[in-house]
Amino acid sequence: MEALHEEMPFDLAFHPSSPLVATSLITGELYLFRYAAESQPERLFAAKAHKESCRAVRFVESGNGSADCSILASDVETGKPIARLEDAHENGINRLVCLTETTVASGDDEGCIKVWDTRERSCCNNFHCHEDYISDMTYVSDSDQILATSGDGTLSVSNLRRNKVKSQSEFSEDELLSVVVMKNGKKVVCGTPSGALLLYSWGFFKDCSDRFLGHAQSVDTMLKLDEETLISGASDGVIRLVGILPNRIIQPLAEHSEYPIEALAFSNDRNYLGSISHDKMLKLWDLQDLLNRQQLVQDDKLGEQDSDDSDDDGMDVDMDPNSSKGSRSTKTSKGQSSDRPTSDFFADL
Repeated sequence: MEALHEEMPFDLAFHPSSPLVATSLITGELYLFRYAAESQPERLFAAKAHKESCRAVRFVESGNGSADCSILASDVETGKPIARLEDAHENGINRLVCLTETTVASGDDEGCIKVWDTRERSCCNNFHCHEDYISDMTYVSDSDQILATSGDGTLSVSNLRRNKVKSQSEFSEDELLSVVVMKNGKKVVCGTPSGALLLYSWGFFKDCSDRFLGHAQSVDTMLKLDEETLISGASDGVIRLVGILPNRIIQPLAEHSEYPIEALAFSNDRNYLGSISHDKMLKLWDLQDLLNRQQLVQDDKLGEQDSDDSDDDGMDVDMDPNSSKGSRSTKTSKGQSSDRPTSDFFADL
């Protein structure tokens, strides 16, 4: 299933209970689609949410944010604005993540992270430890902490209960673009422009413990499938299934296009995997079908190995990486303006 946009989408999000998916565009627009099996997504509306690009979208009880430094709440049924926080950040908002039913976090182009109470429409936490744009964030509910990656090449851990930055890694040679928590909270995996995945052990964030060189190009987005495997989206347009410890590219799952993948997301029931790319296309993949096809390929490969007796896993893992402070590189489309809605719509531009 696929739907073409008029301009490039920056982000996508699935509704937590209904068959709806939202996308945010470089033009500042929000699109809402209804999807169903065996049919193309139906666009329900297109709403002009922000003057500048809408880089992030999430479903929450209300709200969305933008590159014009504002956070906007939009109605899911009509797309009309409900409320707007002007000047929510001093700089363009680049990322948005849902924390609880009533709180969301936003990250901007200059490394500032803010936590918002959607009921009071007020800021309740503020962290500024990065020197460049916030590229990705994930919430660890057990310890009430936010993990964030940045264009400055560092990973930070912010404690919401104490309202302080608990830990921050040393500068890596690469920007850090994406982050997931794996292995039942014991490992944090970060994607980089070089294609390397950096693995950090929980509680030891100063330097990475492993450096996995399995991707040939930039790993811009990742999703955790389970504690052992993740799904990566790279700038070569390929969606891959990746094993963590042991580190290996298990199999390419799908090719979105020849253009970079901007974002990946699971539907609420995990029946579908959504992807968007610079080709302006939203694609919805049957996740179980992708995984079943991957298993068939793996079975075929095992049969070939039995008869061939080959022993080449094609992996390159550096267990002793050197961490040095690299120069800050120019921001990519991840570090420009952003817009993203949530449950009723919460987007940041």
